[in-house]
Amino acid sequence: MKKIKINNFEISNSNPFCLITGPCLIESRDHAMKMAEFIYEICQETGTNFIFKSSFDKANRTSFQSARGVGLLKALEIFNEVKSNIHCPILTDVHNESQCHEISKSNIVDIIQIPAFLCRQTDLLIAAGNSKKIINVKKGPFLSPYDIPNILDKIKSTKNEKIMITERGTSFGYNNLVSDFRSLEIMKKFEFPVIFDATHSVQEPGGFGKSSGGKREFVPILAKAAVSIGIAGIFIETHDNPDNAPSDGPNMLHLKDLKELILKLKDFDNVAKS
Repeated sequence: MKKIKINNFEISNSNPFCLITGPCLIESRDHAMKMAEFIYEICQETGTNFIFKSSFDKANRTSFQSARGVGLLKALEIFNEVKSNIHCPILTDVHNESQCHEISKSNIVDIIQIPAFLCRQTDLLIAAGNSKKIINVKKGPFLSPYDIPNILDKIKSTKNEKIMITERGTSFGYNNLVSDFRSLEIMKKFEFPVIFDATHSVQEPGGFGKSSGGKREFVPILAKAAVSIGIAGIFIETHDNPDNAPSDGPNMLHLKDLKELILKLKDFDNVAKS
């Protein structure tokens, strides 16, 4: 079983779960700092290792008019401030090879995330692998878990085996996703850390016509089910005002509900790994 060292903890399917969390999109320096500080306090109180996640660009928005983000260079400044003050690892997603190269030049971002709709893009996976960063690949909603070895082989060709695989639901008809928890157990057999994305699994892609919908009330249910199987981590986007967030508001967990959910997840995780 693969173990990935980051900061002062390890990520693996047998270690206590880590939490990947933060707002979907970087909205401003002040908002990112506020969210990181709140999350840090919650994770300190609950004894949870966490990785701060936020996107500098949402290049796959439903509508051309939707908010994109602050851009990579501004985001790196904000991530650096978060990291300097909170001392937590940073994860962000990329959309092209040049972004991987830019991120590889500094120690600010710890984990490069490959979006679900780009998980088969060979050049992007190789560029991410060449960064020598930890790579988190979101399994596309169009893929079987049995397809994952092909993704792993592309990244491993760069001599980088610091890889995590994230489940985020499978397309089920139009504007709907369904989580098949068999996939977590199948992907664990490939020995790399498996993450469950509880927020995008309740997304309804394109559900509002020019934006995606979602049902955040199901986030705790799916998260508890996933942790009970025994996995490396849970991915939960959170926001202090999700109803007015510029991206993925309907499927983001409200920040006020995060602590209670973490405590419940820890109980399930302890049972699964005892």
